[in-house]
Amino acid sequence: MADLFAELVSSDRVAFAGEVRSVVLLGIEGDMTILPGHAPLLTMLHPGIVFATDAAGTGRRAFVRGGFAEVAGDRLTILAELVLPVEELTRDQLEEEILHLQTQRDGTMDDAARARFDVSIGRLEEYKASLGL
Repeated sequence: MADLFAELVSSDRVAFAGEVRSVVLLGIEGDMTILPGHAPLLTMLHPGIVFATDAAGTGRRAFVRGGFAEVAGDRLTILAELVLPVEELTRDQLEEEILHLQTQRDGTMDDAARARFDVSIGRLEEYKASLGL
């Protein structure tokens, strides 16, 4: 049985809360898999797909618009600006997210921030293609 409790939360709902075997996150330091016993961690997230394997072994996917992930003890909390089940994600929503990121990128002179926006934009373009949207 899994011994990692995960929560995926946005401002308007708790999208998921329960025991998991693992969660794949898109941290700004790189992609990471969170397993039971993971070291404490606090990271910002790129917009994209979070993938969790629940205690029963079922995979769950959700789109998140940025946010933070924190691992503390046997608990993972993901606080996202927006959470959508992948099944609810549309081409228009992805294109809107890409445009939003492009606007933010174009509005900053910080080279590191621009690079992070470029990574996020590239990932969302890849998701759009891979999801057939």
